[in-house]
Amino acid sequence: MRRLVTLVSAIVLLESTFFSVLAPLLPHYEDEFGLTASALGVLSGVYAAGALAGAIPSGLLAVRFGVKPTVLTGLAIIVGTSVAFGFADTAWVLYAARFGQGVGSALAWTGGLAWLIAAAPGERRGELIGITMGAAVAGALLGPVLGGAASLTSPAAAFSVVAAAGVLLAAWAWTTPAARPAETPQPLRALFRAFLERQIVSGFWLVSLAAFLLGVFSVAGPLQLDDLGWGALGISAAFFVSAGIEAALNPYLGRWSDRRGRLAPVRAGLVAAIGVSLVLPWVGLRWPALLLVIAAGVAYGIYWVPGTALLSDGAEATGLEQGFGFALLNVAWAPANALGAGLSGVLTETVGDAGAYLLAAGLCLVTLVATQRAVLDRPPAPETESAVS
Repeated sequence: MRRLVTLVSAIVLLESTFFSVLAPLLPHYEDEFGLTASALGVLSGVYAAGALAGAIPSGLLAVRFGVKPTVLTGLAIIVGTSVAFGFADTAWVLYAARFGQGVGSALAWTGGLAWLIAAAPGERRGELIGITMGAAVAGALLGPVLGGAASLTSPAAAFSVVAAAGVLLAAWAWTTPAARPAETPQPLRALFRAFLERQIVSGFWLVSLAAFLLGVFSVAGPLQLDDLGWGALGISAAFFVSAGIEAALNPYLGRWSDRRGRLAPVRAGLVAAIGVSLVLPWVGLRWPALLLVIAAGVAYGIYWVPGTALLSDGAEATGLEQGFGFALLNVAWAPANALGAGLSGVLTETVGDAGAYLLAAGLCLVTLVATQRAVLDRPPAPETESAVS
């Protein structure tokens, strides 16, 4: 079990590295290709569009051919498109490569998490998801560092070196045993019937909310810090510290949700997110803004672990194969992230940072009110809550 946890954690760490690499490079591509704030929002969001395009195919591939082929295909796509991104000489190549990275990420996440949860004991589901999400956030730690290094040296060299790690991971996955898929795969309609389960709907919304907030944060945060005089290295440092705190918290959030209910960490995160979103756009001092951006990154990411655990709980409750269950993870986060990044770029360009952050605060407030009406359903552990009504 430990080897599998390490493998899946390494896979999502690599994917998250490429996902988060863009933040400190936004000012670079703004100057290099003359991209506007709206265009930068599209560039940030197109990764999620690729993940959405790959979401349902990733579930079908995992259910019909197995988790290992799904992971290997995803890694191959990530490696190839990341090298193309590093060597891009036009904005259109950037967009296309970024989209391809998203497709590969959908396959890697669906295959990897389904591989892990199929072998995990139910009472530790939240904890193991938290460990994996912690590794993903560790990738978000490395991504800005890679982006900062690429902006100072050569994007082609930086992306090529890290892509080589993907090749090594593929070799490791190839030699790791995995269960064979069922002889009679579930039909695609089982995926849509799963939305009758309260836990699925609740988890889907929480993952979507986290992704939307991340989209807002990935555009508004770097541009605000750049306006206040923080360069690529300063932006990298802010994202590095924020991701480090989140990575350390995720395993504990998973255990908290296993023992006290999936909504316990959610409510704490919502209160924190509302507070920081209402304050951040009005701060014009360099250091306070930097600290608040770090706090926003932590508060916005709290919902990933309990939301993903709820999706897995719901898949088990409805008899849905975990490959389909984690395909829903990509369906949930991808459009929300693209929408968050796109709206953040448009709002930042038209009305300033306040519009994007106030929208984020409003969504968190609505969700917080909804959690107060939560009902007890099938809990992941004794005396725990399960869903948002």
